[in-house]
Amino acid sequence: MRENIKARLSDRIRQLRQKHGYSQQKLAELAEIEYKHIQRLESQKPCDVKLSTLEKLAKALKVSLPKLLSFK
Repeated sequence: MRENIKARLSDRIRQLRQKHGYSQQKLAELAEIEYKHIQRLESQKPCDVKLSTLEKLAKALKVSLPKLLSFK
């Protein structure tokens, strides 16, 4: 189940990033996190992510944290 959630979060981040027309590099800059971290989050085997990083991503993607975590 844990891997499924990480994969769904990975897809959600990618989906929102592409919706805004951001490259991984641009999202990393806006969220003030390392570009490599975005790559790992969107990879086939996503890494664990801290709540503070999720908050930065949500802000950069112009969505609330609950919206970022909304896996429909």
